[in-house]
Amino acid sequence: MQLDYAKSGYGFNVTVEQIIGLSLALFVMCFGLAGSVLPGVPSTPLVMLAAIAHRLYFGAASVDNWGLAVLGALMVLSLVMDYLASMAGAKKLGATWRGVLGAVVGGLVGIFFNLPGIIFGPFLGALLFEMIGGREWKEAARAGLGAVIGLFVGALGKLACCTLMMGLFAASVIYASLKQAG
Repeated sequence: MQLDYAKSGYGFNVTVEQIIGLSLALFVMCFGLAGSVLPGVPSTPLVMLAAIAHRLYFGAASVDNWGLAVLGALMVLSLVMDYLASMAGAKKLGATWRGVLGAVVGGLVGIFFNLPGIIFGPFLGALLFEMIGGREWKEAARAGLGAVIGLFVGALGKLACCTLMMGLFAASVIYASLKQAG
């Protein structure tokens, strides 16, 4: 089914299939957006996968190659930024690799305990792993706090990248639809 908006003055044609395809891609991308703050759920890779799938199905009516390259660069940036933020936060307050690992494990376990688990899981994981490594309670708690701060800063960075990726994708698809009809 073709929707013709040219007669109404908008000047573009779009199929119902394209509208559903964009909606479905953005729906999947919303799971990636949620993954920015939920440990264990892919964030920007899921957004990128949805964009690639949309491109493969719709071809010229989708995001172009340059758009995919920009989305790919943002995905890599978000993953590197997340890793570096976690490391920097933990190292800044004295965590060892055990504390960083403990924060990640604690975050994954914390998923099963709703919001309190997501918040306190990384701290408790870093604290426990640091104490197992032989550190005193105060040092371990400080390292745990650093790991948590780093994880949250990384999550905010991923959230920003996901939001930007979704906006660029939607704008690119809409532009491609306008260009294709014009």
